[in-house]
Amino acid sequence: MAPSDPNDGERAEPAAQRTRAAFAGLLLVLAALLTPLSVVAVWASSLVENTDRYVATVAPLAGNPAVQNAVADRLAGAVTQNLSAGSLLQQIAPSEQSALGGLLGQLSGPIDSALQGLVRNQAQNVVSSPAFATFWVQANRTVHDQFSKALTGKGGGAVQLTNNAVTIDLAPLIDQLKQQLVNSGVGVASLIPTIHVQYTVVDSSEVGTVRTGIRLLELAGAWLPVVTVLFAALGLLLARHRRHALIALALGVTVATIALGIGLSVFRVLYLDALPASVSQPAAGAVYDALIRLLRVSVRTYAVLGLAVALGAWLSGPTRPARQLRDIWQAGPHAARAAAGRAGLHTGPVGPWVHRFKPVLTWTVVGAAGLTLVLWSYPTGWVVVVLGLAVVFALTLIELLDVVKEEQTAEPGAR
Repeated sequence: MAPSDPNDGERAEPAAQRTRAAFAGLLLVLAALLTPLSVVAVWASSLVENTDRYVATVAPLAGNPAVQNAVADRLAGAVTQNLSAGSLLQQIAPSEQSALGGLLGQLSGPIDSALQGLVRNQAQNVVSSPAFATFWVQANRTVHDQFSKALTGKGGGAVQLTNNAVTIDLAPLIDQLKQQLVNSGVGVASLIPTIHVQYTVVDSSEVGTVRTGIRLLELAGAWLPVVTVLFAALGLLLARHRRHALIALALGVTVATIALGIGLSVFRVLYLDALPASVSQPAAGAVYDALIRLLRVSVRTYAVLGLAVALGAWLSGPTRPARQLRDIWQAGPHAARAAAGRAGLHTGPVGPWVHRFKPVLTWTVVGAAGLTLVLWSYPTGWVVVVLGLAVVFALTLIELLDVVKEEQTAEPGAR
């Protein structure tokens, strides 16, 4: 039998380590790539499945000038089609029509122009009233099923999309406009028949290009974030240099979420360019911005969080710049503690207790901040910043109270 090579075990160990490192790297890359997808999944799920969330998202649009102008234009256009100098002539007694017909015919242009201006002003009053805000909320609550079908492709039964768009029937607002015209002295407006005019909230023909992907993400809304966290945790557990792996993961999440934010801006341009000429682009842009507002907030939050985690992991590392920064930071609490000791102020038993449980207290602070972030509904980038500052303050306080028992007993003698 040939003697065994003593280097076989040594070669096998590096090979196993390389395999483990490669698998860890793959998991971390997947976690970074799945993070923006998880953000989109949670956003889609919240808007599609939660009517109240959708209504709360689009309710502020009732006060948006672009949306108000677009709705007012649709109202005024529908009414002026049925209101002209000719319609006024029909309200005059037949015996007087022959006498005034020629005069009204000569003045039809100025009269129609004046009527259009009056109708447009009254339409603007309608959309600026509190009643429009109430109508907008109620109408969007009704069309939420249409929005869900446009975004995900699911739905059916009574849910129908008109011309591949999510629309609102403006007939109740037209009735209000007719009444305001009557109150303004244009009695002929009461004879205008019921008009059904549709206002497009979302044009789903372009959304359809990404509908399949959004549908899959919406279905995975509950599981994709869990899978992402598991991939990240397992990748960090298998990594040989976990601090380096954590920094790489955090920076990868930041880059991936920033890429998502850029993609949202690019899709906005493509979506608006593909809209029909009859759709107001400022209003459509306002609706798009409102619908993805929480998505953009999440993008900024995860980008800031990734940078904060990467910075924290680097600062806690053994590199010379990190140690120097930690020394500078610790110098403040040490100097303050020394000054307090010279003034006769001591921590008593708290100082030694903090020193004994300092690692536990440190991780408790970090864990509490992480739990707060997880439980916070739609945290913003500023929430991350404030939590980070709170962590720094808490750690500084721990450092200030960290007193070795021998150090505390030696201070009286020193004085």
